[in-house]
Formats: sequence, C-alpha cells, structure tokens
Amino acid sequence: MDKNTIIGIVLIFLLFYVWAKMNAPTEAQLTEMQRVKDSIAMAEQMPLDRPGSMESDSVAAPVEKSTIQEDSIQDLILQRDYGVFANAAKGTSDKEVLENDLIKITFDSKGGSIVSAELKTYQRLLEDEEKKDVFKDLFLMDDEKNKFEYLLPVAGAPNGIVKTSDLYFKPAIEGNTLIMTAHLGGGKSIKQTYTLNESNYDIAYNLTLTGLDDVLANAQDTIRLNWVNYLEKIEKNTQYERIYSTVHYKEVGEDPSYCSMSGDDEEDLNEVPVKWISHSNQFFNSTLIGTTPFASARVTASAIDEEAEDLKLLTSQMTLALGSGSTQSYDMTWYIGPNEFERLRAHDLDMEDIVPFGWSIFGTINRWVIRPIFSFLSNFIGNKGIVILFLTLIVKSLVYPLTYKMLYSQSKMGALKPQMAKLREKHKDDQQKVQMETMKIYREYGVNPAGGCFPMILQMPIWFALYRFFPASIEFRQASFLWANDLSSYDVFFRLPFEIPFLGDHLSLFTFLWAISMVIYTYYNSKIMDMNSINPMMKYMQYMMPVMFIFFFNSYASGLTCYLLFSNLMNITQTLVTKNYLINNDKILAELDANKKKPKKKGGFQQRLEKALQEQQRIAGDRSKKK
Repeated sequence: MDKNTIIGIVLIFLLFYVWAKMNAPTEAQLTEMQRVKDSIAMAEQMPLDRPGSMESDSVAAPVEKSTIQEDSIQDLILQRDYGVFANAAKGTSDKEVLENDLIKITFDSKGGSIVSAELKTYQRLLEDEEKKDVFKDLFLMDDEKNKFEYLLPVAGAPNGIVKTSDLYFKPAIEGNTLIMTAHLGGGKSIKQTYTLNESNYDIAYNLTLTGLDDVLANAQDTIRLNWVNYLEKIEKNTQYERIYSTVHYKEVGEDPSYCSMSGDDEEDLNEVPVKWISHSNQFFNSTLIGTTPFASARVTASAIDEEAEDLKLLTSQMTLALGSGSTQSYDMTWYIGPNEFERLRAHDLDMEDIVPFGWSIFGTINRWVIRPIFSFLSNFIGNKGIVILFLTLIVKSLVYPLTYKMLYSQSKMGALKPQMAKLREKHKDDQQKVQMETMKIYREYGVNPAGGCFPMILQMPIWFALYRFFPASIEFRQASFLWANDLSSYDVFFRLPFEIPFLGDHLSLFTFLWAISMVIYTYYNSKIMDMNSINPMMKYMQYMMPVMFIFFFNSYASGLTCYLLFSNLMNITQTLVTKNYLINNDKILAELDANKKKPKKKGGFQQRLEKALQEQQRIAGDRSKKK
C-alpha cells in the first residue's frame, strides 16, 4: 500500500467522523426520541391499541401535551393497521333498537350488526336446580361470543383483512329503519340498513360499500361474510333440543338440506350458489336470505359439552361477489322467529323444510296429511290436548278399514282355538310338531297367520310420522293439558330423588298409562287369538314391550304419548265394538268350513314358514338321536 492510498483512507475516516458529529441529535432531541419510543411501546401494550378497546368513559380532565401525543401515536397505529378504515376504527359502542309487537331487535354501533332479538310472544321454559319450571324472556342471537362480520381484503392490514366487527358505525333511525354508517373519509363509507316489517319477523337488510373499489385487494373478486352463532338452551328438554338444532341451507335449484343433527358436521357449498342459510334450533331459527344468492358457503354444526351453558355452535361463511364500479350494494332479508310452517312457507323459498317433520314419506305425511288436519282442528278448538283427541279419532277412522281386516283375521284364528287346544294336548311333548300341525290347520281352513300383521305394518308410516310431528310442531310448545304443562316435552307426574339409567329422574304419567293400556289390549287379544301355538315366546314378548316402551318414551314429547294413550283406548274400543257387534262368528265358521272344502294351494309365505318349521324339527330330531 503506497503513501497516497494511506492518506486517502485516513481522510475518508475523518470526513465520516466530522459528518456524524455535525448531524448528531442534541441531548434534548435524544430525550424526546426516547420518550416517543417508550410511548409507542407502552401504547402497543395498552388495551387502547385495538379499535375494540377504544371505548372509554368521558372524564373531564385538562388536555396535556402528553395526552395529545399519545392520541397521535394511537392514530398512527390505527393508520398502520386499518389504512383508510382508521377513522372508523375508534369510537364508542352504543345500542339501538327496532321493534314491533312481535320482536325487539337490538343493534350495536360497533360492527353495526344485530346483537339480540327478543321474541315478545314466547318464553323460555327451563328447570332450576330444584327441578322446578322457570319461565324467562326468550332471546335469539344474544350470546356475547356471537359474530356477524364482513372480512374485507385490504393490502397492508394485519393478515390482509379488516373486519367490520372492529369498526364503529354511526346510527340513524328513521321510523322503522335503522341506518348504520361507517364514515371513512374521502367519500368512502360502509353502510348497513335495516328495515323491520311492522307486522312480522322479517327485516330487510342492505349492505352498501362506497368508494372502496380501489381499496379492496382481492384476486377472487369476493368478500367474505362470517356468521358465528352460539345457540343457547331454550327448552326444558335440552336432549331433544340439541338433536333438532343445526344449520339448514338451500342451494339454487336444489331441495333444502342441512348439517347432520346427530354429530359434528361440515358442508362445503362451492358448486351451486346458496339462496339462504338458517341457524335453527328445535322451534326457532335465524335465517339470512340473499336477494342475489351467495356465491359459495361453508357451514358447520358443532356439539358443545352438555354441561355448558350453550347448546350448540353453528357457523356459516358466505362469499359475496364484487362487481365493477365504486358502489357495491347487496340486498338481503333476515328472518328471526318461530318455526311456524305456514309463516315460513309464505316466503316461497322452501323454508318450511326447516321444520323437522322427518324425511321421505314420513315428512310428506306430516306436511300434507297430519298438519292440515291439525291446523283445521286448531281453528275451532283452543286446547291442544283436545285437538290431539280429535286428531286421534280422525286418524283411527281413516285407518279403520285396515283395522277391520286385522280384527277379522284375528277372529278367524280365534275360531280355531278349540282345535289348537286339542292339537297342543295331543303333541304336548313335541313343540315343533305342534307348530307344523298348526300351520297345516291354518292352510286347511284358508287362514293366513300373518293376515293380522299386514294391516298393522301398513299403518307404521303414519305412526313414525306422528313420532316426528309432535316434538317438531311449535303449536304444542308450552301448550298445557291435564297435568302436562308442555306437550312438546315430557310430562312430570312424579319426580324421583335419583336418576335411573335410560329412564331419567321423573315418571311420565302419559307414558305409564299408555303402557298399562297396552297390557290390557294385549291381554284381551291373547284371549281371542292363539299365538302361543305358533311361537310360545310371543306370550312373554308381548308383555315385555310395554315395559320397554316406558324407558324409551319416558322423556319424549308428552303430546306423542298422549296421542298413543288415546290411540290405544280407541284400539280397545274398536276391538270390542267390532268383534262383539260387527263380526258375525257364525259367518266366520261357515267361511272356514267352505275354505276347508276348497282345493288347497300353499301361499308363498306359508310354504316358507312350513319349510322352516320342518327344518327345525329335523334338527331337533337329529339332536335327540345323538343323545
């Protein structure tokens, strides 16, 4: 390294030293910089750093220089996180209300969304710690963990998203219309408009984005709507309320569907636009209907621990298409109310399928047979228990032709009881022989042993339809009859001091009386028929079934067990009247004699039954020989 190079390097270092010395901050500047740095660090740790924490009590105090600087720091933080939305990211949370005679809806200026809906004509019926019934006001969508927010794609924002739930909207009420506006400055705004119908549960809803076309950064040309709903326990029987709570939805051109009610479920609805999505429990629902269908959606239903205060967690994420232009407007409709079939049907969007009447033929029977009869009777009869009684009379009258065939077949079998008694006495040590000879006698006299079963099987769809009808119909909710105070839930006639597995801690009197009536009906039939000659086990099974039904139906809707009791009393009455006054025993004997003289041709069922009995007898014989 030569002399000139060394001198050059030294001069460069001297120049850097002189420049640094001349541009170094003064002691006062260093102090101020440290104070600002500390203030920013403190502000980022304070609860004021997010818009959700901007709410503060107005306290009169002198405005000091440090306060002004802290406000400036907060503005910088908001500007950093929210960009053009910073002006709307601070404010106070105020509540606004729209109401009519049916519903009272509460809105929050933070987020500009619905935070509570009180249904004025309904109440919650719960049990307290002492198992006593307690009535409370009924609210939907009022859990503080709920969310209804738009996720706006904004470049530079944390995670690239600005949530409307973090923004503050300025409310303005005009009659039954509430306008929530987030002013962003520069002609930019987000406006949510709610108009409550004066006479029902519908709320017209509009979202308008103005001047945000150059702000929203989204390659998919969509914005997302995030709806999180923690359902609260509303009914006394939370077990069945949980079963019937889920997300319903309707894709354009498709029948309505729903997430599984029996467990956790998730559905991705990406192929077809979605017309509406409903968060529903047993008797109430909150439904969002898109005038223009949602581009896509993802819906989930998740179970929550039974001991928790909430019933179920329902979530829906929908996408709304972004059009061209500086103003984007989306029209929707809220329905927040009861699962009344006709009220939902009036929307003409298949929303009546939200009512869980059952699938396939069972739902069809409920919607177009049972429900119209029930509605007609309800127009003239106020007490729902009396309506159930008349519904029973009508249903039993409609199926009486099948009942008559069953009773007629039973009477023919009863007429052969003397011969069956002789047969059992003759082959008392060979049960297989008794059964085979019994089938021969039935074939000889033209009696089909299954003839009394087929009419009963044909009535099963009606029975299963009614099984779903009573706990799904809101008309039975909290309707009292005799000792039952809620026909949509179980009746409690006696409270047990402990809980029995599968039975619970109570006794349903309707269920108990129904079981007793079944025993009486079974005993009477056993005196007429001779089922023991076919299968002796039937003698025990027919009396075990009522006991099993007590465990199965003890916690079911008392409206159903009330119907089953009335139905069984009708069965007993129809049986007594038909067999004693409408069926001629002499005519039956003459028919049996005439059948005996006819050429015999085994029916398919009888052939299979006799073949099975012969095989059983052969196996039994082989076992005897081995012994």
